[in-house]
Amino acid sequence: MTDYERTVLDHYQLQTAYPVEWPAEKDLSDASEEDEPRSKKSTVRRSKSRYSALERATSDRKSLVPGSQKTGDGVENLVQRDEPDPLGTTESVVRILRQLGLPVQDDTRLRNRFLLSSTTFSPALFLSQVHSTASTQSLLEGLDTLSRSIDQKSASLKVLVESNFERFVRAKSTIDNVYMEMKYRGEPPPLPSTPRARPHSRHASRSSFRNSGNQTSMAFVSPEKDAKKKNALLKESEYGVLGIKTPLLDVSAKAEEVWGPALGGREKEESLKNMAVTFERFKDLYEVNGAITECIKRKDYETLVEEYTKAKRFADDAKRLAENLGSTPPTDSQLHQILLAARVWHDVEEQISDFKREIWKKLIAMQGTSTRNEGVLGPSQDQHMELIGILLELGVTDNPIWVWLLSRYDHLKNKITTTSERSRVEIEVLRRRLANAEKPTSQMIASHLRSLARQTAEDKPTSIDSVDIIELWEKMHTFLSNMLSPQGILGEVVEFWQTVQSFIDGTAQRTLPVGLSGESRQHHRLSTEGTVDLQNGTVELIDMIRESVFGFFADPPIEDISSLFSPLPPTPMSPKSAGTSLTPTAIRDPRFNFDANNPPPPSPKRGEAWEKFAFWPPWSNSLSGVHYLAKLLVLVGTGASEMATVSPVGNGDGSALERLKSLVGGARERCATAICAAWNRDAENIKVLEDWRRSPERRNLTRMPANFGTFESAVLSGMQKILYISEAKVGSAQVVLPPQAKLLQMVRSQFVTTLYKALSGMVENAERSVQKAEDDWTTESEGLASPVATMIATSIGAGTVNAGDRNVRMLLTLSNLQALRIDVVPNLTTQFENAFSVKLTDESKTIRDVLGQIDARLFQSYTRPASENIKGIIRRGIMDPDWPPKPNEKPTEVRPYVYEALLSLVLVHTQVSTTASSLTAQVLSYLLEQASKELLESFKQRQRYTLSALMQATLDVEFVAQTLSQYTTERASEMQSQIYQELDKGTDNEARAKLQSELPEMRAVLKRLRDGSRSEFACFKKARRSERPSQTPSQISQPQI
Repeated sequence: MTDYERTVLDHYQLQTAYPVEWPAEKDLSDASEEDEPRSKKSTVRRSKSRYSALERATSDRKSLVPGSQKTGDGVENLVQRDEPDPLGTTESVVRILRQLGLPVQDDTRLRNRFLLSSTTFSPALFLSQVHSTASTQSLLEGLDTLSRSIDQKSASLKVLVESNFERFVRAKSTIDNVYMEMKYRGEPPPLPSTPRARPHSRHASRSSFRNSGNQTSMAFVSPEKDAKKKNALLKESEYGVLGIKTPLLDVSAKAEEVWGPALGGREKEESLKNMAVTFERFKDLYEVNGAITECIKRKDYETLVEEYTKAKRFADDAKRLAENLGSTPPTDSQLHQILLAARVWHDVEEQISDFKREIWKKLIAMQGTSTRNEGVLGPSQDQHMELIGILLELGVTDNPIWVWLLSRYDHLKNKITTTSERSRVEIEVLRRRLANAEKPTSQMIASHLRSLARQTAEDKPTSIDSVDIIELWEKMHTFLSNMLSPQGILGEVVEFWQTVQSFIDGTAQRTLPVGLSGESRQHHRLSTEGTVDLQNGTVELIDMIRESVFGFFADPPIEDISSLFSPLPPTPMSPKSAGTSLTPTAIRDPRFNFDANNPPPPSPKRGEAWEKFAFWPPWSNSLSGVHYLAKLLVLVGTGASEMATVSPVGNGDGSALERLKSLVGGARERCATAICAAWNRDAENIKVLEDWRRSPERRNLTRMPANFGTFESAVLSGMQKILYISEAKVGSAQVVLPPQAKLLQMVRSQFVTTLYKALSGMVENAERSVQKAEDDWTTESEGLASPVATMIATSIGAGTVNAGDRNVRMLLTLSNLQALRIDVVPNLTTQFENAFSVKLTDESKTIRDVLGQIDARLFQSYTRPASENIKGIIRRGIMDPDWPPKPNEKPTEVRPYVYEALLSLVLVHTQVSTTASSLTAQVLSYLLEQASKELLESFKQRQRYTLSALMQATLDVEFVAQTLSQYTTERASEMQSQIYQELDKGTDNEARAKLQSELPEMRAVLKRLRDGSRSEFACFKKARRSERPSQTPSQISQPQI
């Protein structure tokens, strides 16, 4: 206990901080003389002073000393509850004593022996306990402290007396004068016979005060003075009341004479006595009606049943009494008992009948409150069981258990119908608004398809589609959650069956009362027919939920939306508006209020695939589709498994279980069909993902491969969840079966088709010309990144390319295709095989062939202009009449066409290396092969070669070969050999022999020419780490397009 708590207890004189009743000593201490019991007044009265009232008032005055305590008679004294040590060692003597283990807090007498302000203070006991361990020196110091304290108090008292002496004297004179006036009525008192001067003192005054009465009574008083002293405060005048005593006695006698007969009738007295006895005997019965009324108001049903039982027992006793009397006349007491019982029982029956009607209403109305929620009063299951128990306890004709179960069944049946119809109509309204809206632009499509790359948290698909589409998806998810989740209607149906099962088994009735005399025991057992009806009703509720969900997936969009007419009756999901002005129309989303003048128009027929699906938001993409349909099918699979666990379904004839399997299979098939249609449309629009900005990780690529891979991977993951419903909690019920083979084949075909269409769109992006004014690619109408807008918005830097250049687009697309062929497509193929447990052997070959054809086609499309240009330069140079040197003239320079062809290759090298450096070796090797081929064909045109022509041709060929040696391939080397063979055919043996002798000089000339053109063709110099082509040009050109 803390010091603060102890101070509070001392202040209020309490023993504990949490008293349970008012202390009796408080009443005794504060009671006035008038409130004392009569027994005290009946005791012998001791003589009191005539100033006893003043003395009592003086004694009752509260002490002004803080911390003072009360005695047993309630009078405060000057002894404090605690005080500091007079020797000055501590501030609390009581605390020291508590530490020593003495019960001073409870024993006041013991505590007062240690307090200096008490008259029972014991110095020896104080020193032996409080200062038991004090040293001599500390005791001497305490003595000095005590001496100084006494001196200070004595001086203060002396100063008080000296400063107020005149006031004391004046007060004494005033008291004497008042007393003389009251006693002698203003006349001076008679002088004593032998006056003797005495010094003034309080003792003398008190003696004269006491003896004055006797002296006066013995003195002779004249008759004139008797009239004055009639009302004086003297004993002989009865202290002033003698004058009014006689009139009071006369009035009392007259009142007795007038009211005596009226108040003293003995017969009435006996009647009243009998009435009082009867009332006392049947006091509880008189209070039954009021008690029942109070119990109903307080909802104290337990006490209500007790009072009702008491009244019924009294009525039964009175009935038996009347039967036993027969023809014998009853006594007054018996007659009163019978009449009282009849009256009380009549009133109780009326109240209980009204109360039963209210309980029936509450029991039935409770169906409108979800049994899944818990409020302040606890679960509603406990509430309805409590109401049923009250009805059984009071006794009813109808079975409250059966009535509650039937009303619960009707409520659930109505709730399923209204919730399903209302939700589907609202979904259709939103679907029509989307269908009548504008088709999403290509920019919006691209933004949504690229959104996965911007996702930072899972399960937050806020940008995978438009806000309106996401809202419709969420609306559908809410609808199925309300129907199939454990917190929704299905949970209520399962709970209903559990309740039915508990009543059928008899476990729920164990806590229910049997009523008075067991009259309600018959209601504890359900009949066999009722049990069968409840089982069939549960199966019917399950079928209603199944049909509602299956119709949502399988049926086409509804045409009739007339249920939106306002006002609409509130659905079971609508909040109640009791006590408020809110109506279902007021709290409903205004978009769902039907306007007869402006009804939602039907969906236009555009030939879109989603027009035949009621569960697919118009213009929704496959990303949001796989995300939300996977969640919807999880609800369907989990709900179907939960429905199968209900024993009338799982243990029935099997037809209900088969219907649940068809629900899961049909919903899955419809979802897969809708997803494939959206997937196919997105694949056609996948080209909008190309924004012609470089990938941050791989600078040779744009962001297209990564975005495409992320998109395809997300669709495959979602499709796997849809087909297998892997996240559903299936339990032991086998209603979620593996997908059918036709579904897997449909997904396989769509996967390959999607890849092909996506790759075709990439090629279309690369090849589409931007110079045509009517070309919609430049206007961004199809979502492609406009090169004009790109060039204006950003300069060509690390992340931006000149998308207006066709060759740049070709190179980046080739690089992207290379990444797709090497990384993205194999990863997607592996993901598909792992997700669906199949091998894409034929499909993989088809995909590789498609990639090879597209790559070869695009490569040819890019290299053809450069190849034709180089071929033309070589053909014109060799066929030029001035190409052969003059006879007997040794060539010292290569012909100009060689420099022109190599310079064109320099331009190609610059473009390729700055755009997609990984393709540099591949492109230049291919162009070297084409140049070598053209050299061979051109030299074939000439029939004969002189020694000078032979030397010139050899110099030209060797210069090209050595300059482009880094990009030489086997095919290029083979063609160079064929060139020399062709040259050899066109000369004679003499020229061949002379050519051998000229070779050293030709090598010197060639070295000089190479050194002189080193700076012009430095880009062809072999790097330390040469980039070899991943695919030879000859391999690329093999496929025929």
